[in-house]
Amino acid sequence: MSFFRKFFKDVIRKKTDPEDDTVNVKGKPKPKYYGTVAPYPNFNASRDASTLQSAIESKDVDEDVIIAILVKRNSEQRQKIKVVYEASTGKRLDKDLASVLRSDLEDVSLALLMDPIHFDAYLLRKATKGFGTHEDILVEILATRSNQTIREIKRVFKEEYETDLEKVIEDETSGDFTSALLAMLEANKDEGKEVDTNLARKDAEILFEAGENTKGINISAFIDILTKRNAKQLAKMFQHYATVSDVTLPKALDMELKGDIEDCLIDIVKCSWNTPAFFAEKLHLAMKGHGTCDDTLIRVLVSRSEVDLKKIVEEYRAMYDFSLQEDILKDTKGHYEKILLQLCGPH
Repeated sequence: MSFFRKFFKDVIRKKTDPEDDTVNVKGKPKPKYYGTVAPYPNFNASRDASTLQSAIESKDVDEDVIIAILVKRNSEQRQKIKVVYEASTGKRLDKDLASVLRSDLEDVSLALLMDPIHFDAYLLRKATKGFGTHEDILVEILATRSNQTIREIKRVFKEEYETDLEKVIEDETSGDFTSALLAMLEANKDEGKEVDTNLARKDAEILFEAGENTKGINISAFIDILTKRNAKQLAKMFQHYATVSDVTLPKALDMELKGDIEDCLIDIVKCSWNTPAFFAEKLHLAMKGHGTCDDTLIRVLVSRSEVDLKKIVEEYRAMYDFSLQEDILKDTKGHYEKILLQLCGPH
């Protein structure tokens, strides 16, 4: 099945022109905020550290207080709480929480205590360590982070794990999939919003020759274009592809690809087309059928809570006719359910 055909079959909403993502602040345009966790007003790290210490040391651990502080402070504020907590108690907050919390509530609480870069580095290490590699997580992170973030992730990964992320990728993956991951790790993606119509036409012709007009598939051409162009540029290229191919866009390429490289290219296209929809689908699949993939719920809700989780929540309802919060209520329980719901914002 063509990866474009599979993509357009699975992706739920037709892409529309993005709304104006800026707001005027004191006469200057600034990006709108689509996170669900914002800086807490009148923040006091010392007070929060003391409150957490009391909640942890009480006879019956006060999970409600712990959740309220972790979810209602943004990542930068949590880092300050960690520093003050250790200075005042002589102990690490993450270790103290791990000693009193259990299971999924422990996992999401510890995830919230990491800053975003360290959390991503941790996720990449976890995805490549032990038995089997979680290829989808590698692609998810590298395809949705900015160039600067990827450069910082590589730096932190080297500091924390004493090896280069590129080397780990080369050791744990193979073939064209490795090439695609290494291309994303170069952090050279165009992050502008300009569209070059001539380049879009040229790219469409290159992909046509690489995918349909040859006996073999030239994967390197797809990797180069899909990992380097900005989202609007790729959208224009898809339009031009339909003019050079004798099939319509949803049936664009009949590629005989299987396995990791096919899934990788599909996810890159999905992210460029509609990133919130990409994550909404991830969350839906994590709760679909028997069992729940709690690792996915925690990873996505924590990592996107200060990025675009509001948009993800909106996409989820539009795509599945149920709210994300409703499905979380069906699939989780207790304090774990409560912290996930609070991360999603007002329902």
